[in-house]
Amino acid sequence: MIRLVVSDIDGTLVPEGLDRVDPELFEIIRELKKKDIVFVASSGRQYASMRHVFEPVADDILFIAENGSIVMNREQTMSLRLIDQAIAEELVRYLRTWEGGHVMLSTPESIWIESRDEVFVSLLRDSYRMQFRIVDDLLPLCSRTNKITLYHTGGKIDAVCEKVCEQFGDRLNVMVAGNIWVDCMSPESDKGNALALIQETMRISADETMAFGDNCNDIGMIERAGESYAVRNAHPELKKAARYEAPSYAENGVLKVIRERLLGPSAKKSVS
Repeated sequence: MIRLVVSDIDGTLVPEGLDRVDPELFEIIRELKKKDIVFVASSGRQYASMRHVFEPVADDILFIAENGSIVMNREQTMSLRLIDQAIAEELVRYLRTWEGGHVMLSTPESIWIESRDEVFVSLLRDSYRMQFRIVDDLLPLCSRTNKITLYHTGGKIDAVCEKVCEQFGDRLNVMVAGNIWVDCMSPESDKGNALALIQETMRISADETMAFGDNCNDIGMIERAGESYAVRNAHPELKKAARYEAPSYAENGVLKVIRERLLGPSAKKSVS
């Protein structure tokens, strides 16, 4: 019996960067709660951005934010994992060298950027609805950062990630988090580890967990779920890790699977 449902946001529930989900999801979350099924929103996004998206039900769900480096429950921090200061400083200096890229540093309180590029700033402010501040220098903030991100629109984001991994993969968890983002966190920061914490705290097993994702940063989470789904538009590596395939976000695939498997009059084992 499923007792916990966890879903990625960008590329899974909505297109990359959209600041709203189908309102039907809120009703589904309320119906799940009546059945004592916990819903967890999981994302590389900042907690404040995620809470904005799920505002009507924000106190009824849990949040895995910043790719697992922060776990929140009703405004209470369940887990926070920080990057070593010396490594964070080295990483910021390295990411600054990427032509056409912009560096974004996360702390539990805010996101910080050095760039004043209008397109980048608008994306954070108007699409993701992030709480961020512009500073002249990110280095003084490296003492308390949980995630450092490279925004890069030059294409071939997998190749960009590989380059960052060559330099920092032995000291950080480096991953693609969408078609324009490479996220760097502490080695322990991962959606899968965050989900494991929630499962342990709530005494819910992997077999009682349903998970949905679309990208490589969802693999750890998918592997912690007995009933795991890659949406049809998912990265090939995520599809290999998942047991089943769900329709894409354009077809409201996550909502359809939850309705059919957990809330509808009949339940099927797989949806494709």
